[in-house]
Amino acid sequence: MFTKINFERSVFNLSDLPKKNLPEVILCGRSNVGKSTFINNLFNRKDIARVSSYPGKTRSINYYNIDDTFYLVDLPGYGYAKVSKKEREFWGKLISEFILNSQNLELAIHLIDSRHNPSQLDIQLNELLIYAQIPYIVLLNKADKLKQSEFKVAVTNISNTFPELILDENLFFYSAVKGRGKKEITKRLSKLFYLK
Repeated sequence: MFTKINFERSVFNLSDLPKKNLPEVILCGRSNVGKSTFINNLFNRKDIARVSSYPGKTRSINYYNIDDTFYLVDLPGYGYAKVSKKEREFWGKLISEFILNSQNLELAIHLIDSRHNPSQLDIQLNELLIYAQIPYIVLLNKADKLKQSEFKVAVTNISNTFPELILDENLFFYSAVKGRGKKEITKRLSKLFYLK
C-alpha cells in the first residue's frame, strides 16, 4: 500500500481538473497548519509536497496520484492575512466550488492546529462539508507541541465547537514528528480504497 505516489498537477481553474476518474480525498485547513508536512509524513516521502516557511504558498489545488487508486487533493490553505482580499476571495470561491461540484469526493481530512481553537474559517469549512454531505475527519495537528495536560483541553475545546467529533473515530491527534495518528489515518484510507 502507498507504493506509487506521484504529484500529478496543480489546478488554478476547475476546467483543468484531471480527466482520470479516481476517487478523491481532500486535505484542507488554514495556511501553515502543516498540510505539506502531513503529506510527506503519511506517504514516507521527504519531498513529494513542498514545505514552505511562508504561509499561504499553496495557491492551487494540488493533485497527488496514490497507486492509481485515489487522488489526495491538497486544497489551498485559507486565512493567510498577507495576501490581498481579492486573492483570499478567489481561494475561497475555488475551494467552495470544488467541494460542491466534485463527483468523486470520498473523504475530507480537515487539519486544525491542536494548540488553538478552531477559527471562524474552520467553522465555515465544516459547515460546507456538512452541507455537501462529504464524510470528514478532523486531525488535531502538531500534537508533539502539546504538554500531556493539554490533550484533554484540546479535545474539550474542539468538541465545544464541533460536538459531532469523537476522539479516535472521526477526531485524531497527529504528529509528523512523533508519528502519532499515522497508523490510524493509514488504516482509514486502507479500508476506504484497498480492502473493498
